[in-house]
Amino acid sequence: MPSHLPSDVRELLAPIRLLVLDVDGVLTAGELLYSPDGELLKRFSVRDGLGVALLKQAGIAVGVITGRSGGAVTARCRDLGIPDEMVILGSRNKADDLDRLEASTGIEDAQVAAVGDDLPDIPLLMRAGLAACPADASPEVAAVCALVLGSGGGSGAVREMAELILKAQGRWQELIARWTGTPDLHN
Repeated sequence: MPSHLPSDVRELLAPIRLLVLDVDGVLTAGELLYSPDGELLKRFSVRDGLGVALLKQAGIAVGVITGRSGGAVTARCRDLGIPDEMVILGSRNKADDLDRLEASTGIEDAQVAAVGDDLPDIPLLMRAGLAACPADASPEVAAVCALVLGSGGGSGAVREMAELILKAQGRWQELIARWTGTPDLHN
């Protein structure tokens, strides 16, 4: 666990059982790319994807609440093994949509970490037990977050969040041992 984290943030990470993510600006860099045919394209980080996979291996649920709809998001979430019922597209009220995710998992606000980057995410972030944002989030979002991550959206912020959760819960060492063959001495 990084020593730079305040003890109150470390305490908020311990009970997390659900990580809720925005897409544009969190799982992506927040840029919209269109093909010549008008198809919306998105670029996702494979490192963030591994972070999601590690959380799931540790029994921590992952959900997505995004204001946009589209095939790229659905495809990426399915690729990551996030169940369809944990993916809410076209959200107009992210705090209300959190109720759906909590109801389907039996998890309450204090057990939720949320990562958002812009104004529509603020109601969700204010409900979550731990609110976090990428380094390049809007100042208004950073102001309501207990944790501003060192990485930007689409550039490792989700992976960083996953590592922080897993290290705070003492699960990081066992998860990385399969690749390193040794315990994580920095846990």
